[in-house]
Amino acid sequence: MIRFLPRWASVLVAVSAIVSSTPVAASAEPTGATVTWAVQPADARGPDGRRWIEHTLDPGAEVTEHLAVRNFSDAPVVFALQAADGYLTDKGRFNMLTSGQKSVDGGTWITLPESVTVGAKQTTVVPFTISVPRDATPGDHPAGVAATVTSTGGTVAVQSRVGFRVMLRASGTVTAAIAVEDLAVRYERSWNPFTAGSVRLTYTARNNGNVAVTGDSRVRVGEMFGLTGRDASTEVPELLPGDGRQVEARVGGVWGLGRLTTTVEVTPAVLSGDPAGAQVRPTTTTVTVWAVPWPHLVLTILIGTLVLGWLTITRRRRRQLARLLDEARAQGRAEGRTSVLTAD
Repeated sequence: MIRFLPRWASVLVAVSAIVSSTPVAASAEPTGATVTWAVQPADARGPDGRRWIEHTLDPGAEVTEHLAVRNFSDAPVVFALQAADGYLTDKGRFNMLTSGQKSVDGGTWITLPESVTVGAKQTTVVPFTISVPRDATPGDHPAGVAATVTSTGGTVAVQSRVGFRVMLRASGTVTAAIAVEDLAVRYERSWNPFTAGSVRLTYTARNNGNVAVTGDSRVRVGEMFGLTGRDASTEVPELLPGDGRQVEARVGGVWGLGRLTTTVEVTPAVLSGDPAGAQVRPTTTTVTVWAVPWPHLVLTILIGTLVLGWLTITRRRRRQLARLLDEARAQGRAEGRTSVLTAD
């Protein structure tokens, strides 16, 4: 069985697009009356307390599962049932494809009735089948199942659905790999020459493995040709196979005195199963940028100008003092000669 992180258990309920991971009620008005319902994993007797369904299966294997549709309304309701591929939204929430989108992966492994009628204040258990293709590739194939009601009271039909995720893994070699793409590095200087700046970087973390992963990202910025350096770390969010998410990081205490070498090292971590049997592939990417230390150059020029001015004034004063001394000596010699002539 797959064991996903608690973050994966967040509730995902909304109108027409979202699948819930927990048995949460939703409301719609298909014919003017309010319909409230919930969908959750079950066994043949009823809801069994699971928040989602997860299986690791061999290619060619088949298993029967159940879902329970609970109708909290005051009248019977016909619910459309759907299975579809699962994915993560831009905010990292689990979702499934809408009815107008074609599934090509785990959603096609699930066979369930097109609809089910549930009486008022009743719960109906619906069996469905998970069939793994014989040529299924090893790794994760996320999917979801949902019960849908279409509201037709307005000018536009709106689908409201509630469901849960079905996390499927085909047995075989598990590979955890996160690629670093489009690494961009920018140095942000402080115009105070006595305060260090920082390096900001962004990149796209791409899951090139076959299972859901997260990752630890370590960033090191070296300057003065590697004589000094600063480190920082950040977390890579959950990624399903093929997913890409932008990651940002900041490294402070960087003086920006010329050449800056930024190295990003990402170590993936498998979110489920036994990590001891996984092929974990760390990734290292390095980018070099040049930072012109303008505040320090300005300070150096200012100090140099002050020193040069001081030296110039000092030399000028010394020359003036020497000239005055020479004039005083000449005047003294002249007065001495005049005194001798007078005495004669």
